[in-house]
Amino acid sequence: MVSVDEYQAPTLSHLHPNVHSVARLPAAERVDRIRADRWIGYPKAVAAVDRLETLLDWPRKQRMPNMLLIGPTNNGKSMIIERFRRQHLPTTEPNREHIPVLCVQMPSEPSPIRFYTAILAALSAPLRSRPRLVELERLALSLLREVGVQMLIIDELHNVLAGRSDVRREFLNLLRFLGNELRIPLVGVGTREAYLAVRSDDQLENRFEPFVLPTWEPGEKARSLLASFAASFPLRRPSMIDTEDMARYLLARSEGTIGELAHLLTAAAVAAVESGIEAIDHRSLTLADYTGPTERRRMFERELL
Repeated sequence: MVSVDEYQAPTLSHLHPNVHSVARLPAAERVDRIRADRWIGYPKAVAAVDRLETLLDWPRKQRMPNMLLIGPTNNGKSMIIERFRRQHLPTTEPNREHIPVLCVQMPSEPSPIRFYTAILAALSAPLRSRPRLVELERLALSLLREVGVQMLIIDELHNVLAGRSDVRREFLNLLRFLGNELRIPLVGVGTREAYLAVRSDDQLENRFEPFVLPTWEPGEKARSLLASFAASFPLRRPSMIDTEDMARYLLARSEGTIGELAHLLTAAAVAAVESGIEAIDHRSLTLADYTGPTERRRMFERELL
């Protein structure tokens, strides 16, 4: 049996310094840490957070700039928003709560009533049964001002396309109204369909600047991303995954989104700990409890037959 002392630095020099102490923990504790969410600050994600910071500090004016964070499903949008939100958590001031950044999710069947209800729920506001739209609007605007919301983030904005054309138009008008009334930046988050929804309104399209998170392709940026993942997992041997061949293999298997890539690498890191391999390599990747998106869909379709 290998003693813990053999894993003291510089043996763990392949890891980020913050991970050294975790790598010395027992296997079960390391598996728990591996499965936890982790922030990988790759350049595009950092640039997105920086852009959000710029918008948050924007001086109030009649026509505020807005942002559309666009990308495929499971490609890191929610992680970026959560990272930014955690940097601006609510604070309690004398006699009131201050919420600088409010995140709400677009209802799956969008309507102004459901959207205002989502805002009020995010603000923990009590609601009476069967409220009228005008009451919800008045209460939402009042509370947004009262708690000092400086930015409203709307996740799953592509859901607006799920509504009828008249409802969709009504909601797009609502977005324009909120921007004018509150004079705060609005941030929409969603897939390409969110951009198509906003683009259908000329005034909104001019106000929302797209920030695109494309799928990943093999290359220097992908290898740098893989190196960051390798340094973040508490494995006691180096994971040589930042090569061109490994990047092609991993991106093909995960189909190019960072969420799927993180899922695959997490499963491989767990397998590496549990098997004693202690590194992400072809052996631990073979052992990984992971199935790619296309194969998952095929399995589900076979179950339906």
